[in-house]
Amino acid sequence: MKDQKVSIIIPCKTIDSYTEETLEKCKHLDYNNYEIILLPDNEAKRISGVKVIPTGAVPPGKKRNIGLRNSSGKFLAFIDNDAYPKKDWLKKAVKYFENKDVAAVGGPGITPEEDGLMQLAGGNILSSFMVGGISRRFKIKGAFESDDIHSCNFIARRTVLKKVKWNEKYWPGEDTLMCLGIKKLGETMLEAPDVIVYHHRRPLFRKHLKQVSQFGLHRGFFAKRFPENSFRPTYLLPSLILLFLIFGGIFSLFIPLIKNLFITFLAVYAFTALYASLNKDAKLIAPIWLGIILTHLTYGLYFLIGLSKKELRR
Repeated sequence: MKDQKVSIIIPCKTIDSYTEETLEKCKHLDYNNYEIILLPDNEAKRISGVKVIPTGAVPPGKKRNIGLRNSSGKFLAFIDNDAYPKKDWLKKAVKYFENKDVAAVGGPGITPEEDGLMQLAGGNILSSFMVGGISRRFKIKGAFESDDIHSCNFIARRTVLKKVKWNEKYWPGEDTLMCLGIKKLGETMLEAPDVIVYHHRRPLFRKHLKQVSQFGLHRGFFAKRFPENSFRPTYLLPSLILLFLIFGGIFSLFIPLIKNLFITFLAVYAFTALYASLNKDAKLIAPIWLGIILTHLTYGLYFLIGLSKKELRR
């Protein structure tokens, strides 16, 4: 697999400072044969070593399909414009394709150490056991077979991507549908701990919770529409917590037994969230603790909203 050409596809709205960082890191990868394709909305500026293709204001899925059509690599590596790869990203990823059964490879999106305090808090929340199995996307863990690789760190064979195009209607969630299509082909997808990108996080609280609300909305809708890789018990837990807090709080006003159960649950839940918040930096403990709780409540609410939707607007 040495020196097989890889096309790096980077969708973005504008070429901002994060995008420039992504490009700079991609230009210095420890790999010999690759091209970089940047897909902004309207900017057509010349950038050395980068193929810039303005796409208009279209969804990320459509941008990635445009990148696919204008690329020449045997493999395509997708990364978000607010992320940047570790130097050996492509070298590590390509080796997994020596197994001809592997159609796509992903890996963790680690919060960069240089992020601000509230961004680090958001990263700690997403990598916490309190968010369930999805936390594996945000920390280094062992390799495992996956059915839902995130698009900020997604490398796949061109032959597979020509069969399964990126969904151009839904965002976020287009990566979930891409993986569902690959799964239906009977292909294998891997999450590899050494295929690493660094992904800048949304800071607490407003921007983080806005992103979480969109994750919850689409996952709730997908759980109904695309249950094959979107309906899992752990995705329901935040909604169950929210419903218990609402109805348990109401009934505890009238039924002593429920009051005792409600108080016990609150104590255990608050303590568990606090335990998950313990961090070497004491300044992070309080925002992470509150952020975990608000993340659960926000995701849970919007998951229920997504379940109730007949369709989602683009």
